[in-house]
Amino acid sequence: MKNVSKLLGTSLAVVSLLLTACTKKPIRAPQDTTQTGPNNNGINPEAIALPGENINLETRNPSAGTPDDTNKSVVDAIYFALDRYAVAPAERPKLDAAIKWLAANPEKNLVLIGHCDWRGTAEYNLGLGDHRANSVKRYLETLGADPKRLETLSKGSTDSKQAGSESDWSKDRRVDFVELKKQ
Repeated sequence: MKNVSKLLGTSLAVVSLLLTACTKKPIRAPQDTTQTGPNNNGINPEAIALPGENINLETRNPSAGTPDDTNKSVVDAIYFALDRYAVAPAERPKLDAAIKWLAANPEKNLVLIGHCDWRGTAEYNLGLGDHRANSVKRYLETLGADPKRLETLSKGSTDSKQAGSESDWSKDRRVDFVELKKQ
């Protein structure tokens, strides 16, 4: 009788463990990112960046991190904090300049090129550069830019400098706006 009760108790414990281990994970409700206004594309620009992600971005020299003449940015580059891809509030006025450039050049398109500093693996940095470029693209779309006129490209850390200081590396964490040459 003792063996039967031990066997029954063990069986119940195993069954309860299996049942609790197989429960489904809760489904998160989607966040409300709707925007009011004429350019409602379903993304709230305030939800793209978190407060505090504009660390040391206000003091950066906008012309210091621009690429060489072959890929000259047509407007000031957007800079990012370390390991971030959300557009910081301090960088948002530069997006207005990009919108003005697109309006002044209706026959031209832009390539948004995402860059990273040298820290991290090559694969991670390519992904982060892609996230940065697409974040800028989504933000421009919320401001009314035609998505057909915007393309993204990630260079990751291929153009970054390994020597230097944090201020040098911060110049590599950017998205450049390069005019797409038609062939």
